[in-house]
Amino acid sequence: MNVINRGASLFFRNRLNTIESYEGRSDKFQRAQLDMLLRYAGRTEWGMKYDYKSIRDYATFAGRLPIQTYDTLKPFIKRMVNGEENILWPSKVGWYAKSSGTSNDKSKIIPVTHEILKHCHYQGGYDTVGLYLRNNPDSRFFLRKGLILGGSHSPSPLNQKARCGDLSAVLIQNIPKWVNLVRIPGKQTILMNEWEAKIKAVVEQTRKRDVGNISGVPSWILVLIKAILKRTGKETLTEVWPNLEVFFHGGISFDPYRTQYKDLIPSSRMRYMEIYNASEGFFGIQDEPSDSSLLLMLDYGVFYEFTPVNELNLSDNPKVIPLEEVKIGENYAMIISTTGGLWRYLIGDTVRFTSLFPHKIEISGRINHFINAFGEELMVDNAEKGIEIACQQTGAVVHAYTAAPVFTLDQSMGRHQWLVEFEKAPASLESFAKALDLSLQSLNSDYEAKRYKDFTLQLPEIIPAREGLFHDWLKMKDKLGGQHKVTRLSNNRDMIEELLGMNEKQCC
Repeated sequence: MNVINRGASLFFRNRLNTIESYEGRSDKFQRAQLDMLLRYAGRTEWGMKYDYKSIRDYATFAGRLPIQTYDTLKPFIKRMVNGEENILWPSKVGWYAKSSGTSNDKSKIIPVTHEILKHCHYQGGYDTVGLYLRNNPDSRFFLRKGLILGGSHSPSPLNQKARCGDLSAVLIQNIPKWVNLVRIPGKQTILMNEWEAKIKAVVEQTRKRDVGNISGVPSWILVLIKAILKRTGKETLTEVWPNLEVFFHGGISFDPYRTQYKDLIPSSRMRYMEIYNASEGFFGIQDEPSDSSLLLMLDYGVFYEFTPVNELNLSDNPKVIPLEEVKIGENYAMIISTTGGLWRYLIGDTVRFTSLFPHKIEISGRINHFINAFGEELMVDNAEKGIEIACQQTGAVVHAYTAAPVFTLDQSMGRHQWLVEFEKAPASLESFAKALDLSLQSLNSDYEAKRYKDFTLQLPEIIPAREGLFHDWLKMKDKLGGQHKVTRLSNNRDMIEELLGMNEKQCC
């Protein structure tokens, strides 16, 4: 262990001890968060509406407050944007994160309070580094530059009292000054609005620097890597940044991109570490290299609740449970109350627990992103793993994809239609379709049942997308870069029909 890391290990020691104590005290950590949230917000308009001061236990809290969506909180957030104080949180909020979540046209403006900025988002970054160094004591992390690729940011798009941008831009705008000493590119470049111009600027400012770690969304970092290789004429990123040692990634599943990254960064020293950082808060960190699950962070000013996904889809009053009652293997929609002024907020993500003590999760998808046209209940994590297996078996490399159902004339049966942009096409689309189909059957028993003898669900149809289709679609939607991503699964055909139309026009 080098001298710098020895000092860093001492610096992180107390915090790492606290994280290790999650294992036996998860309920105590979470009840402390709930008590703190109720106490701080007791005199807000929202807190007085639900008489927070009289709430003494979780049962009362859950029975008194209904589940919230963005639409139900939007009128309160709008007042906060216009300068009103003490509405959802006891302070004036000047920063808001523009949450895309997906590539649809609807954006959400999420309050970023001082408390959630410091004690959730920045604490998450701090803990990520601490856990990484714990697992890699020989790291040279502090001797190299860190490259962060975020979204765009406009200084004051809402009004003179409130500023808004992608979460990454808000974080960079408010980041402690000392962090800028180890981060590249400069703030002016990373906050550029025009994505393609920003990529060119980032390439020029970083291609000759000694970069040791990179952070961002896998799909967009891949765009940057390819731009760097094109500019430098190199075959691999290891030739450009020989001391690169870790990629901190999040936002989308890394599984479909894993092979491409290994090809582009053929270094035995390269490590990958996933985080779960959303506009609404920082929730999870991959704390063990051998386990892809994410440790749920319990003391970031976030109180967690969960509802089974199947109940959410079928019931107007779904069962909601606290963290202590979750079970391994079940798909849950996550509900959060935070120091950002979100109360019993249905964030839209679905998770599955892989461990209970400590509590670890894997992100299984989004509430509205699934295909269940025939009772198959296909979730995003099934699709990501299925695509990865099909690629391994056929030698294909997938750049991006989306899928939606197709019905027969009598609506009683049909198939899934997959629009796939290949980085490297398989020798046979039929072989790829069969490999994908068999992998999905092995991953999802409901899908397997519906595929039995083609009675309900037929073999998937694979439609190759032209090169750059998804990029062009995102550009048309003004969704290039940052946290923006293509919706993987949809239960309707609105998006795929739009993409198919663009695919046909450009091909002809």
